[in-house]
Amino acid sequence: MKTKSFLYFLPLFFLFTCKNGSVSVLVFSKTAAFRHESIKYGKEAFLKLGKTYNINVDTTEDASKFTDLNLKKYKAVVFLSTTGDILNNDQQAAFERFIKKGNGFVGVHAASDCEYEWQWFVSLVGGNFNGHPAIQTADLHLTNTDHASTKMLPLIWQRTDEWYNFKNLNPKTNLLIKIDEKTYLGGTHGVEKTHPMCWYHAFDGGRAWYTALGHTNESYSEDLFLKHLAGGVKYAIGE
Repeated sequence: MKTKSFLYFLPLFFLFTCKNGSVSVLVFSKTAAFRHESIKYGKEAFLKLGKTYNINVDTTEDASKFTDLNLKKYKAVVFLSTTGDILNNDQQAAFERFIKKGNGFVGVHAASDCEYEWQWFVSLVGGNFNGHPAIQTADLHLTNTDHASTKMLPLIWQRTDEWYNFKNLNPKTNLLIKIDEKTYLGGTHGVEKTHPMCWYHAFDGGRAWYTALGHTNESYSEDLFLKHLAGGVKYAIGE
């Protein structure tokens, strides 16, 4: 009953807090290194989520959109499998000011595989990508069942994806999902240690949520994964 109640009220949350679509989110998917085929499907999914939850969603790969004037239109920015060095110094400074004004960040999959030299961003995301094994099925374990992005998920969520290893993890993030390295091959964190897959935290005046899930094209047609993303956006835009 708890899960059904949440799913029933989630669309209502967006309906009444977004005030007829007055809340806007920017989905940014520029790549300067590896480019995920799933970006196409991810953008389509976010546009559909926007319609479902009455949020204005814009998509872009144009880094020149990162100005104080343009970012004022948005309550959160999604980095959708971004890779490499994608923002110049002025654009980085504008995004830092955006977060410091109380806005939100959503990082999806390869958002941890960009801007390695921008230490503020590394702390915002919560860590850096550090390789991955082949795509395979594994067990994810929820560590928080009360968050908007996990309430609808099973305690042990078995799914197929590309499972990232990480370095430079920010110890101040709040863990939402971890992966069981005993259930797949190629994890490097250690079977007796915590291997994070999704987390959130308050950061520098704003909010940040990151999920390592979302490599495959099929992810963006999975009902549970889409609800997972919607909950991340809910957190990022603020209640």
